[in-house]
Amino acid sequence: MANELLEKYGTNITNLTMIPSGGGVFEVIKNDQLVFSKKELDRFPNDGEVVDLIESN
Repeated sequence: MANELLEKYGTNITNLTMIPSGGGVFEVIKNDQLVFSKKELDRFPNDGEVVDLIESN
């Protein structure tokens, strides 16, 4: 997923944070708002799901 975000946005990712945690858990935050939480949903995102969520928020 990190590669997908880098391919889409390059190094111009501002206001976007990926927060890793133990056990493969992570959260993606944009402009201080939670976009995706593996911990909350208990699953990995589908292909393109996080990009779609980022662009819709």
